[in-house]
Amino acid sequence: MRLLPLFVMVAVALSGCGIVESKKIDYKSAGKLPTLEVPPDLVAPTADNRYAIPDSQGSGTATLSAYSQERKATPSSAQTLLPTEEKAHIERAGSQRWLVVQATPQQVWPVIKDFWQENGFIINMESPETGIIETDWAENRAKIPQDVIRRTIGKVFDSLYSTAERDKFRTRIETGKSGTEIYISHRGMKEVYATEAQDKTVWEPRQPDPELEAEMLRRLMLRFGVEKSRVDAQLAKQQAPEMARIVKEAGAPVLEMDEGFDRAWRRVGLALDRVGFAVEDRDRSKGVYYVRYIDPGIDNASKRDEGIFAKLAFWRSKKAQTSPQLQIVVSEAGEKSRVGVTGTDGKAADADTQNRIIKLLHDELK
Repeated sequence: MRLLPLFVMVAVALSGCGIVESKKIDYKSAGKLPTLEVPPDLVAPTADNRYAIPDSQGSGTATLSAYSQERKATPSSAQTLLPTEEKAHIERAGSQRWLVVQATPQQVWPVIKDFWQENGFIINMESPETGIIETDWAENRAKIPQDVIRRTIGKVFDSLYSTAERDKFRTRIETGKSGTEIYISHRGMKEVYATEAQDKTVWEPRQPDPELEAEMLRRLMLRFGVEKSRVDAQLAKQQAPEMARIVKEAGAPVLEMDEGFDRAWRRVGLALDRVGFAVEDRDRSKGVYYVRYIDPGIDNASKRDEGIFAKLAFWRSKKAQTSPQLQIVVSEAGEKSRVGVTGTDGKAADADTQNRIIKLLHDELK
């Protein structure tokens, strides 16, 4: 305790040097990719004389000014080096946005994996068969208050500081008519006190953050080589009008969408990721997603960093509960589409389950 005043004085002195810069997004999971190293047997590239200034004997030019005039008179090959076509663009419907890339799924897949790992996430699940990559839970370190003590001690004891929020992202890849479509959905959890005495905590789900999804899409577009000005312009597009409503069909609730089957199919897949359903399989020819509800508490228990209330992580003793499989059916209805809910093997689900899921999908797709 006698050393504490001295320590605080040192902390105050060091804080003026700007040790850590706060960032809007700075995720940290349990591990990161190793840095790239040059192999020891890599041969150095040979010299290229295309960029060497020619001597006076070969070109007849004796001065630098004369050489510069010759260069201006000759069209530069760099003017046509970069293609003007758009490598990727954003499409939007309501609060949903997705990325369309001019590349094959095989080319896009490793780029997306590297993107998440470079941003501080661990890949928790990848399924090339269904086109899904899911990250582990991670915290946004940029949300930690940057006070004097934090900026100083955090350089050495960074693990002492944590936030009461966690995020994870699911990326879905689809083959579209104009390229590969990439959908990013966010899921969040927050740690809150469960009692007035504040002696017990629980993790509960947060609302999906469309703006956080948009930020990740923005960064991914930059990763694919799109200019920053184009990225910002596309994300600033106005929100589309309401495009979905709940109707009754044979007494059961159905979601009617003002879109064709192709677009409705993809948007429903993104909405299922957002509202907490695991897509175990899908059959596009039948318009069926085979899903199972993910219990937020059980899913959050898999995170590697337990947060500021780790000693109260009482949920570890809970056994995993398996929810029944459901089928989300997307069907074509002229120029529109309809979305319904059935149970296993296409049998009717109970009315409460249908109403609840259709309402959740409507909130995401309207």
